[in-house]
Amino acid sequence: MQITDLAVPDVKLVQLRMHGDSRGYFVESFKEADWRPILGDRPFIQDNQSLSAEAGTMRGLHYQLPPFAQAKLVQALRGRILDVVVDLRRDSPSFGRHVALELAAGDGRQIFVPAGFAHGFMTLEPDSMVGYKVTAPYEPESERGIAWDDPDLAIAWPADLKANATLSPRDRQWPRLRDAADLF
Repeated sequence: MQITDLAVPDVKLVQLRMHGDSRGYFVESFKEADWRPILGDRPFIQDNQSLSAEAGTMRGLHYQLPPFAQAKLVQALRGRILDVVVDLRRDSPSFGRHVALELAAGDGRQIFVPAGFAHGFMTLEPDSMVGYKVTAPYEPESERGIAWDDPDLAIAWPADLKANATLSPRDRQWPRLRDAADLF
């Protein structure tokens, strides 16, 4: 596994070692010993998976407040997504900046999202499946979000999909970053 720092500090691209032959490929998608130096005493405790039927399905931008703040390790299991991570740490020099990265099934790429960041993705293909590990359980009282289309964030969502994006009612009601009260 190769870990590369991205443009926003602490967000990382993980490139897994793929072992392929005529049958397909094999990959170790997670090994606890590799993550111990990064995660310290907050290991991944749960695996989550989502399936989005339509291209243009938007999930996010979500985060949880402490003590339930989550770090995540995200990968596309089927299809393709545009994955976005936004820095919500008020004292960070990159506060309000984001990283956007395409992940596709079989590309061996994962994105590490530290606690203190909002996370979301838009599906680029129908029937896209996403898997991710988290360091804290889901806690509804701690959940917050930022508007996925906040113009101040200037996220370059694919224009053809943005116009007809499919969102949950909950994801439609999140505030813009400048109006969010509960950040890190």
